[in-house]
Amino acid sequence: MSGDVNTADAVSKWSVATRIFGWINLAVLLVFVLNVFFTFGAGFPGAALVSGGEGQLAWLQFALYPIAAVLAIVFVASSPGINLRTDAERITNLNNFLIRAAFWAVFLIGLVDATISFLRTEGLLEVIVGEDMAKNLGRSLFRGPYVHVPLALLAFVIAAFTRTLGFMWLALLIVVAELLIVISRFVFSYEQPFMSDLVRFWYGALFLFASAYTLVEEGHVRVDVFYAAFKNRTKGAVNTIGTLSMGIVFCWTILIIGMSGKSSIITAPVFTFEVTQSGFGMYVKYIMAAFLAIFAISMLIQFVGYLMSAVADWREEPGHVDHAATNVA
Repeated sequence: MSGDVNTADAVSKWSVATRIFGWINLAVLLVFVLNVFFTFGAGFPGAALVSGGEGQLAWLQFALYPIAAVLAIVFVASSPGINLRTDAERITNLNNFLIRAAFWAVFLIGLVDATISFLRTEGLLEVIVGEDMAKNLGRSLFRGPYVHVPLALLAFVIAAFTRTLGFMWLALLIVVAELLIVISRFVFSYEQPFMSDLVRFWYGALFLFASAYTLVEEGHVRVDVFYAAFKNRTKGAVNTIGTLSMGIVFCWTILIIGMSGKSSIITAPVFTFEVTQSGFGMYVKYIMAAFLAIFAISMLIQFVGYLMSAVADWREEPGHVDHAATNVA
């Protein structure tokens, strides 16, 4: 009897510790992203001790990190009845929403920006919107905040009412866009930079945004020598160690290196609305730089959920889902 109680206590401690670690990661991630926006987008000084900012506002930005960690611990403590698999499912659902919104954003922005670029190329934009607006739409500092950002916000609204991730549809759109390039080039001898920009824009989104979904479905390629023969418990242990030592660390490395400074590889193009110098091409280069951040954020969120599922498998908790078997069926 006492042995069963001790085992239950051990499982409970493992579950609580894993949940605390996971939710702290998500809470700190939220604060990190908000601080990046406040610092490089709104002109805040940056978190003291992190970016060298000074003043009360800088210390407030820094204080958000421990506050977020404490709130995560309080959240876990206030919901002791939630097990690891339930938390993992919640996190996956949250991530699916973010990815749906990202897909709708690149779909809408791609169509609208390509249309604007086409009208500019053919000299029709001034006729439709007037000379002043045509000039404004030719500036990235106008097209980004006043065209792309509203479309991105609309994408979040659409994502709240849809349940499909749209991977297959985006793949189909890429094929259609590439087919139009072939037809226009070899049949009508017509090709403009925005046409290939659209294909790259959508393909980059498909490749990076689908990674988190592929992770949850166990679809990533493995160098599999021993793993397939392992029992579920052993697989859970391997996945736990791999997620902690590589997956989460990898995502945080991308975010810290790419977004910690004003001239970093993600923040620099995003907050200056950087575009290519290819004539009347699409103004989406800065968004494609943000793709890397979205990839790292979505993968980090999914790795947290994956970690919880892996620990649940390691502890042999009920509810294991065999994705390989599901895919075969």
